[in-house]
Amino acid sequence: QVQFVESGGGLVQPGGSLRLSCTASEFILSDYTIGWFRQAPGKEREGFSSISSSGGSTFYVDSVKGRFTISRDNAKSTVYLQMNSLKPEDTAVYYCATSVGVYDMTHVGAWGEGSQVTVSS
Repeated sequence: QVQFVESGGGLVQPGGSLRLSCTASEFILSDYTIGWFRQAPGKEREGFSSISSSGGSTFYVDSVKGRFTISRDNAKSTVYLQMNSLKPEDTAVYYCATSVGVYDMTHVGAWGEGSQVTVSS
């Protein structure tokens, strides 16, 4: 059974940075488009960034564009999310998962437990 594992979250001050990592067991992660999703308190989970299987195409929603960078190392079977200039509104549980496509972030398959990111002074 596929299990996604997100790591790297934590508490950071506004303007700070974090890097999240995403790995998966029982799954050839390098074969798939992977998306990052987040769920803020009281809100629905939303996809905000994705990367094609080769890493050649990426997508960001406007709210994170210019601040977040998605990347992948298929040799390490890991997808990363570098988050800079963090804002309190970025506070959420962050998940990685497969998505239908780079520009169609409809989630497909299993969810992991997520990684909590809290941006607060």
